[in-house]
Amino acid sequence: MPPIPKGKKAVWVGDTLKLVDDPEEVIDNRPITERVKTFENACNILGENHPCVIAYNAFEHDVMAAVDAKGIADVAAYLKLRIIAAALNEGWKPEFTENEYRWYPWFYLYTQEEIDEMTEERKKEISLLLWGGYAYLGSSCGLGCVSSRNAFSVSNAYYGSRLAVKSEELAKYFGRQFIEIWADYCFKPKDIDNNAE
Repeated sequence: MPPIPKGKKAVWVGDTLKLVDDPEEVIDNRPITERVKTFENACNILGENHPCVIAYNAFEHDVMAAVDAKGIADVAAYLKLRIIAAALNEGWKPEFTENEYRWYPWFYLYTQEEIDEMTEERKKEISLLLWGGYAYLGSSCGLGCVSSRNAFSVSNAYYGSRLAVKSEELAKYFGRQFIEIWADYCFKPKDIDNNAE
């Protein structure tokens, strides 16, 4: 590879290496779902001075270094999901006002036996279902603690609203692309001692 000319810098934009005078002048116009494929991508998009990135780095440095990381994997996963949600939202923040819709992944749990009995078509169909959230008696949005009152369509979840994204498309992507992090957030690892809690 030839040397980089004086006064130029090599910057990756997507899958292309470009030579520019100032890296700040490069704007990646690809859709956010093409730019955020990993947790690290989300951190890079937000930058090291973003409050969510600062919180995660402090947690990783101060807490995870001092305790068994497996025992608090859910906390680390939540902090990662906050970073990813912020990156996917590209500056949009929910205001939790009346009639403001927000989206988030919603997962159904099945036993291994139930999954084994499903057709491939059914497995794809149920792999990810979405729910929209709106402000009602606070912030009815998020993963966990669902209470269904009048009908199935009036389900409210009162926890996890900070993981909301601005569109249904982003929620689908958020759930599918980062399923392993969601699993760490939602479920206790099998090898954690039940008495350790």
